[in-house]
Amino acid sequence: MAAALLSAIVIGLVGLMAAAVLGLRGTDLWAHISLGFFSTMVLILAHSMMMFYLIGKGKAVKDAMAENNVSGDYFRRIAAARKAVFSMGTLAMGVTMVAVIIGASVDTGVMPPIVHATIAYGAIAANLAAVKIEIDALTATAHVVDEVNRLIGS
Repeated sequence: MAAALLSAIVIGLVGLMAAAVLGLRGTDLWAHISLGFFSTMVLILAHSMMMFYLIGKGKAVKDAMAENNVSGDYFRRIAAARKAVFSMGTLAMGVTMVAVIIGASVDTGVMPPIVHATIAYGAIAANLAAVKIEIDALTATAHVVDEVNRLIGS
């Protein structure tokens, strides 16, 4: 599941970058809009699902610890790892949505293109940062799950 979520995020991020290139070239507005909108939807879904996945992993560890009378800071470690994902993932989703909304304003002539471009570059940067944090959180969570599994003999 983690690999599928990361793959979706990477696909969405590559799509966002390709939309930025299309926007810079200014030759195919329809492709720029379509790819930017689709990539935004993929990224929002993937970041949201990543958050739910980490919540589920934390609950699974907490339940396994309770069922097998295991003590330790395992749940706290997962909670600490996912905290960064929640903050950066939410920021990445928000900036990406704002870029799309401002893009619509550019298309109608209400907003200058430089505003949309600046926010779009910020969205790409925020999503890159979110991916790095999500990879770190998935790695930390996998280590905790392995430790708990070893303790309970699974």
